[in-house]
Amino acid sequence: MKKIIYPALVAVVISLSAFAYFVSDWKVKGDASVKFTSSRINGSFEGLKADIQFDKNQPEQGKISATIDASSIGTGFFLKTSHAKDALGTDKYPTIKFVSTSVAKDGSGYVAKGNLTMKGATRPASIHFTFDEKGNEGTFKGEFKVVPKDYGIDRNGTPDLVTISLVVPVAKS
Repeated sequence: MKKIIYPALVAVVISLSAFAYFVSDWKVKGDASVKFTSSRINGSFEGLKADIQFDKNQPEQGKISATIDASSIGTGFFLKTSHAKDALGTDKYPTIKFVSTSVAKDGSGYVAKGNLTMKGATRPASIHFTFDEKGNEGTFKGEFKVVPKDYGIDRNGTPDLVTISLVVPVAKS
């Protein structure tokens, strides 16, 4: 009986694994563009780091985890940059982080829902994005909006709404 059960189990495992779909792992390649715009201040961040598991055919299997150094903020004007760093509390909260809880198809693109952490506060966020894949490389382009006061960023002059735009070149790892 054992002679029949073990080969049967092996056959079942092999058959099931043929249907398993593995998402691709992507790493940021080069410099990502992380820009922000609002009615009062515009600028960018540098040094985005991300672990991305994503496949266009199976987006629901995707996972995204990204961080950026909050002190890398730049506005093009020293005084505004200094005020922005103070508002973000970069000395105490050096990292801005996003971790997805789900990824799904959304119209002609995708949406990553998850948690955004800034200045020690974590709130739900949704990043709408597209993905252009060419072989072992690709580009994620996305956008989302942030209400700074929801994160305790309430310094005098802080805008009510900030739009974050992302262009992230990636390569399969």
